Amino acid sequence: MRLQGKNMIVTGGASGIGLATVERCLREGANLVLSDLAASDGAARAQALDGHGGRCLFMPCDVTSSGQVDALVAGTVKQLGSVDAVFSNAGVGGLRPAHEMSDADWLRVIDINLSGVFRVARAALQQMYAQGSGSLLNCSSILGGLGQSGAVAYSAAKAGVVNMTRTLAIEAAPRGVRVNSIGPGYIDTPLLNDLSPEMRQALIALHPIGRLGRSDEIANAVLFLASDEASYVTGSHLLVDGGYSAGKS
Repeated sequence: MRLQGKNMIVTGGASGIGLATVERCLREGANLVLSDLAASDGAARAQALDGHGGRCLFMPCDVTSSGQVDALVAGTVKQLGSVDAVFSNAGVGGLRPAHEMSDADWLRVIDINLSGVFRVARAALQQMYAQGSGSLLNCSSILGGLGQSGAVAYSAAKAGVVNMTRTLAIEAAPRGVRVNSIGPGYIDTPLLNDLSPEMRQALIALHPIGRLGRSDEIANAVLFLASDEASYVTGSHLLVDGGYSAGKS
């Protein structure tokens, strides 16, 4: 039980990587707050997973709202007593060429994928500093270090997450708090279901490992960084991408 007794928040926890992380960390003994938009399937997901009475709670949160983010952290402390780990995973896509992107489209992606991560970090760090311990994990992307046509706002936000993580790690280290980021490659989720067989195969070919990733493989990385096994790891950006970035950096 690598997270036995630890209290953890996962934003964007109702599906995909977030949900896989909730499931994995529950199996390792953590108490989980599954957080997502109020209109998501989060409440039902948490209820289905909570087979141990109060070990998986749903708390709605829109990361574009500082008030809701602050309430999420405060609510976790009220219900569970502490915040030992946070996986800041909430995010959106938004592929569009730069010359076609409106201010509103740009600001939406930046607000959720970058400013939202900052809001969660700020609230989490305030609590972790008071405790004198904690592990904050930010979800970036392979596009946090690489460019891709049509992903100008997404790439800018995810690159910002990586460097924000490094800066926060420097600030947080003297206070007993570790801060790291994770860079998933292309993960085989329903978001890729609309790809043609040809496009899917072309995407697979970009990964030296010869396949797309699975959500549980990202969850395993989160588990490690959240656990005491990573006690000397802070300020790192862990790529979990099947070798996608290896020949492009």
